[in-house]
Amino acid sequence: MKKESRQENSLDILKRDIRNKTAGRLYFFYGEEIFLLHHYLEQLQKLLLAPLTEAFNFHKLTNETFTLQDFLNGVENLPMMAEHTLVWVDEVDIFKLPEADREKLAQTFCDIPDYCTVVFTYETTPWKPDKRQKKLWTAVEANGCPVEFPKQDARSLVPWIGRHFAAAGKKISPELCTYLMEITGGTMTALAGEIGKICAYAPGETIEKSHIDSVTEPVLDVVVFQMTDLMGAGEYGKALLKLGQLLKMQQEPLSILGAIGSHFRRLSAARTLIDRGRPSGELMRLCGMSDYAARRTMQAAGRFSPRFCRTAANLVLETDYAIKTSYDDPQRLLELLVLRLSQEARNG
Repeated sequence: MKKESRQENSLDILKRDIRNKTAGRLYFFYGEEIFLLHHYLEQLQKLLLAPLTEAFNFHKLTNETFTLQDFLNGVENLPMMAEHTLVWVDEVDIFKLPEADREKLAQTFCDIPDYCTVVFTYETTPWKPDKRQKKLWTAVEANGCPVEFPKQDARSLVPWIGRHFAAAGKKISPELCTYLMEITGGTMTALAGEIGKICAYAPGETIEKSHIDSVTEPVLDVVVFQMTDLMGAGEYGKALLKLGQLLKMQQEPLSILGAIGSHFRRLSAARTLIDRGRPSGELMRLCGMSDYAARRTMQAAGRFSPRFCRTAANLVLETDYAIKTSYDDPQRLLELLVLRLSQEARNG
C-alpha cells in the first residue's frame, strides 16, 4: 500500500483500487454494514478472478479450516492460466494466533507476491488489532489496508433505497424510504431483503405505507418505540398488544426488557434536553441516533414528565431483578411492567 495513500479514507482507497484495476496486496474488511463488505469482496473477485480458472486461483480459509501452512500455500501458489490469485480468510483473529504463527504472518505480510491479494474479513469476530504485538501490528500498518464498512446514514440510504425500488419498476417517496430505513434497523442487508418482499407484494407502480406494513416486520427497538408512543397517547391496551407482538416474534424477555430500558434512557435524555431548550441534534450526538430517530424521540419525550422518566427507569430495574432472581414467569413480569408504566403515564 503506497504511503501517500495512508491519508485517504480506507474505503476510498479500496474504491480507487477497484476503479483503477490495481488491487492492493492486503486488506482487512470489517464493520457493521455487512452488505457493503460482501459487495466489495465480490468486486475484488470479479476484478482478480476469471470464471474458468477461479477454482485454481481462489483460496478460502475460515476460522474452522485455517492453518498457517494452508495460508502460506495459498499466498505462494502461482496463478494458473491467469494473472492473479485471491486468498480470502474469514473470521480469523490474527492477533490471537500462537506467537510463532504471528511472527511468520508478519514476515508474509511484508512480502506478499505481486500476483496475490489477501483479504481478511470480520463479520462476527471483532477487528481489534493488539498494538502491543509490535511485529505483527507494524506489518499490518505498513502493508495492509483496514477498511471499515460503517452503517450508512439517511443521506446515503434514502437515494439507495429509491434506486433499488426503481430497478424493480416501483416508485417510493423519500419519506417512505426513511420510514422503511427506521423500521428495519437501517442496514443495507435488511433493507435489500425487505425491498424485494415489498416489490413482490405491491400491486401497482407506487409504493404505499400499507404495502410496507403488510410484509415488513419491524425490528425490536421499533416495536418498543411504538409501544411507548402508545402509552404517551393514552392507548394503554394497544401498548400491551405491542408487547404481545414482541413475544410472538420469539424475542427473549431479557432482550425485550433491555430494549425497553435503552429506549427509556433515550427518552430521559431527550426530556432533559427539552427542559434545557436544546435541539434534537444534541440527542443525535449523545445517543448515536439518526436525525429522524432523534426528532421522533424528542417528540415522544415531550409527552412524558421528568418524574415519569425517572419512575420508568426504576420500574425497568425492578423487573430486571425480578426476572433474574425469581421463579415468576418472565412474560407475566413484562406484562406487569407495561401495565405499571401505563399507570404511571396516566398519572403524569
